[in-house]
Order: sequence, then structure tokens, then C-alpha cells
Amino acid sequence: MATDYTPPVQGTGVKASIQRIGGYLAGMVMPNIGAFIAWGLITALFIPTGWIPNETMAQLVDPIIFSLLPVLIGYTGGRLVHGQRGAVVGAVATVGIIVGADVPMFLGAMIIGPLTAYLLKLFDDLIEEKVPAGFEMLINNFSAGIIGGGMALVGVWVIGPVVRTVTDAAGSAVDWMVTHSLLPFVSILVEPAKVLFLNNAINHGVFGPLGVAEAATDGKSILFMIESNPGPGLGLLTAFLLFGPRLLRASTPAAIIIHFLGGIHEIYFPYVLMKPRLIIAMIVGGASGVLTFMITGAGLVATPSPGSIFAYLAVTPRGGWFAVLLGVVISAAVTFAVASVLLGFGRGEGEEPVDEGTGPQAATVEATATTAPAGTHAVHSTRPAATEA
Repeated sequence: MATDYTPPVQGTGVKASIQRIGGYLAGMVMPNIGAFIAWGLITALFIPTGWIPNETMAQLVDPIIFSLLPVLIGYTGGRLVHGQRGAVVGAVATVGIIVGADVPMFLGAMIIGPLTAYLLKLFDDLIEEKVPAGFEMLINNFSAGIIGGGMALVGVWVIGPVVRTVTDAAGSAVDWMVTHSLLPFVSILVEPAKVLFLNNAINHGVFGPLGVAEAATDGKSILFMIESNPGPGLGLLTAFLLFGPRLLRASTPAAIIIHFLGGIHEIYFPYVLMKPRLIIAMIVGGASGVLTFMITGAGLVATPSPGSIFAYLAVTPRGGWFAVLLGVVISAAVTFAVASVLLGFGRGEGEEPVDEGTGPQAATVEATATTAPAGTHAVHSTRPAATEA
């Protein structure tokens, strides 16, 4: 099974550039999603507000979120750029940003890991075929040690504090939106970006780190629920099942299972792309879900990965099931209602041709093949590239 992942380089437009960035972010997070799930389960179970509070077991929470997860991300980011040598220096450098900041350094790890590996790659390319015979191991080890250690110092003094400042500013902006009841309007940006297969970058690169910081102080965060809510996708697919083109209706039950129970949201993206006006339904449904979560005070203790209803319930704090389920149900119902209207309740949808190999499933596989890590398991936002993403 392949372990390395090279994001796509096709295309030169803005969309292609954004997708490449999202692909890199996904490539750093997805191979480590099991560690995120482990942290989420430990948090949900053992913190003081968890299902079975345990002071001893709860001591695992901070070391995992502040140290292990950033190091894994930095390690993986370095590996994407320069193989195993890049992975090692990326992990070393990531320790520097961990020391240089007092918030979880996911974003910092995504920066310093690949950057350090790239510097090592430049050095290796520079001295290639210039190293005297017998000195290869000595120079390789010392170059990795010097570059990795040097970047760790840069992380302590520069990158860590800068990322902390940016994170604090973003958190303040989100807090302002929450205070002024404007958070539902985030869906105007989030939902269109999702169907362009940028959900990994949004969830793990923006809301995840901010949600972790909030959950560390408040015990839960609504930010984990903004992008990952499975309700709007369920509403859209149900509308397609009842009122979509007849040749596509047979595909929607399987898509509903894959999306809502399996957490693979990409399965519904092509349905929206086929009929772009349906993005209105996704925005309205997503915003209604966020509004419901705000009113009921809902929140999760960790990112639900994959974004299935089971993952939602697994990271729901004790006593919070009703509020979480209510938001999911309302967002699904609103999306279904708006999408049904936009589909004309099935009028004129019976004769639309769908070429074999160009339907939603084919489009999903083709699109995610350019953004998903080959050979890794798709979590919340990545479909299989070849076999599984």
C-alpha cells in the first residue's frame, strides 16, 4: 500500500491552486486521523464533563493534543516533501513551534514540517554527487540535524508566536460572530467551498484548530459542527431520491448510507455540481443547522471524523445529544425542503440522460482522485483514490 502522497499539479487557475493547497493539507491530516479519533474518544470519555470522568486517564488529553498530533502532522508534511529524511526534520522542527506557543499547533505544524523538509531537499539537491565516498552517512545525518534543529529554533522564536497570533485573531473573529449571532452566515462561504472538494482544508485547517482551542477551555465547541454536519447532505440526497432525475434516483440510497452513516461527504458533491442552483439549499440548510446549534448551546468535544452521525454521537458531551440531533435533523429538513423546490418536485426530471461513467459516483472518484492521499483511508472528506482514500 502506498504511503506517500503527492498532491495534483494539474491546472494553473485559482481553483486548481486552492485545490492543491487543500490536497496538501488533507495529505498531512488524513494519514493521522486515527490519532485524532483516539484523542477524541479519550476526551469524550474521561474529561470532567465526559461520559466516565477519570482524572488519571484525562491526563492523556493534553499531551496528545499539544504534542503528539502536531508532531505527527509535521512528520507527515515533511514526508510528503522529502520522504523519510523530510519526515524526521519536519518532526524535529515541529517541537520548536510546540514550545513557542501555548495553543495546539496544527497550523504551525502544517507550515514548518513541509518547509523544513523543503530546505533539506534543497541542500540534498545542492550537494548531490559532490559528497566524497564514505562521507555520505556523516553528511546526511549532520545536515538533517543542523537543519532540523535550526528550524526548531525558528519555530520557537518566529513561527510559533506568529501562528499563535493568527490563531488568536481568527478565534477573536469567530467569537465576535458568535457573540453577535452571525456564525450561521459562515455557511455562505463554507458550503460552496465544500462542493469544490475543499472540505479537508476548511475542517482540519481552520475550524479544527480553533475548535480544539475552544474545547480545551469550555469542554466543547460548536466550531467542530459547522463544516462536518451530515444533515445538509442527507437532506439533499433525500430530495434527489424523491425528486431528482429518475436515472439517478437508484443511486441515492447507497449514497445516503455512504454519506450519513459512513461519513464520506464527497459522495453528494457531484449532485450539487450537476445542478449548481442546489448550492442555495446547502447554504440555507447549513446555516439553519448552525443557528440551531447556537440556540441550543450544542457543541462537540472533538472533530467528528469521519463526519457520520455515529462519529457525531461519539464525540457529543454528556447531556448534549438532543441539541446535536436537533441541529442535524433541522438542517436536513431545511435542505430537503429547499432542494425539493429547486428540483421542481420532480417535474421535468424523468427524461434527463445520465451517461454511464459520468454520474455522481464517477465524478466523485475522479475529483477525489486528485485530492485524496493514495492508499489512505478517507475520513470525513476524502473518497477513495483508486481503492480507498
